[in-house]
Amino acid sequence: MTHQTRAAHVPGPTRPTEAVAAPAERGPGTVEVKLTINGTDHSLDIEPRVSLLDALREHLDITGPKRGCNQGACGACTVWMDGRRIVSCLTLAISCEGHEISTVEGLADGEQLHPMQQAFIEHDAFQCGYCTPGQLMSAIALLDEGHAGDDAEIREWMSGNICRCAAYPNIRDAIREVRDTAEGGR
Repeated sequence: MTHQTRAAHVPGPTRPTEAVAAPAERGPGTVEVKLTINGTDHSLDIEPRVSLLDALREHLDITGPKRGCNQGACGACTVWMDGRRIVSCLTLAISCEGHEISTVEGLADGEQLHPMQQAFIEHDAFQCGYCTPGQLMSAIALLDEGHAGDDAEIREWMSGNICRCAAYPNIRDAIREVRDTAEGGR
């Protein structure tokens, strides 16, 4: 004897009362993608499969975000989308339309470095410098997110950013300095 189980009815999302037009299909060839990077609007003709990292580096010559692993595991490509950390190597550029993207290039105010940039210099929080842009973006964000209570919390919330030179103690020193002097970041 076979048993057939019947799935319980789970209500789905309610349907809108008005017809909603489906978004226009874009691609597979090049399409216009409009991005706002560090407060500046850009229009690119790229394929829909282009990552935000490639759009920044290859099409806009914004080279702060780095390609480390291309798998979202190292954090070298960390940028902010609407103030939240994202790995730009796994984010499609087309999905960023209508959002504000911030990169390390947008941190300084003219010649005035962001306090975290200054603290990284003062604490020698980088050696080769390859991971530094992603480290900076994550360090500022973790302060804004309120995740810098102690070294263990800083270590945990910075764990998505790898430093192959092992400058971690100096990075934590820089984060603590900015936390203790300014109580936050941006």
